[in-house]
Amino acid sequence: MAETPATQVWIGRATFVTIALALIFLQLLPLDMQPGRWAPPDLLLAATLAWSARRPDYAPFLVVATIFLLTDLLFQRPPGLWAALVLILTEVLRARAIKIRNMPLLLEWGGVAIGIVAITIANRIVLTIVMLPQAPLGLTLIQMLMTIAVYPVVVFVGQYLFGVARPAPGAVDSLGHRL
Repeated sequence: MAETPATQVWIGRATFVTIALALIFLQLLPLDMQPGRWAPPDLLLAATLAWSARRPDYAPFLVVATIFLLTDLLFQRPPGLWAALVLILTEVLRARAIKIRNMPLLLEWGGVAIGIVAITIANRIVLTIVMLPQAPLGLTLIQMLMTIAVYPVVVFVGQYLFGVARPAPGAVDSLGHRL
């Protein structure tokens, strides 16, 4: 059965939401009761940025906002702060999606890395200004660096396992709008 471009977009969105909910569920599982010496990468952030950079129509604004607000509430972070920072970064990537389409992966990775560093620093600054407790700086830096390091793996898995590839130049959606 031939899939229309609109059907592909809805399948891509459903896949994104399913992956996001699965990653949230895995983070909530109590696998180890001892505090760790290192922080694992934020796979949800990496997947969201990969989807936003490569296929922004698969990760719409409201879906990203809802998922990250849910994570703020479930992980007991200040509600809306991390969600707002991630939304700003995804919208920057969405605005640059046509330019990113023609970039090699290394340049895309560099741009995403700069964005991850920026939102991590902004989050720390805001939490410091309002005097909220924070994770140790070392753990935050490890998580940031691990998230940056895992980004190409997430892009590879997204492209070859879930079909989240950059659209071809000149590709259009079902209404004739340029992707």
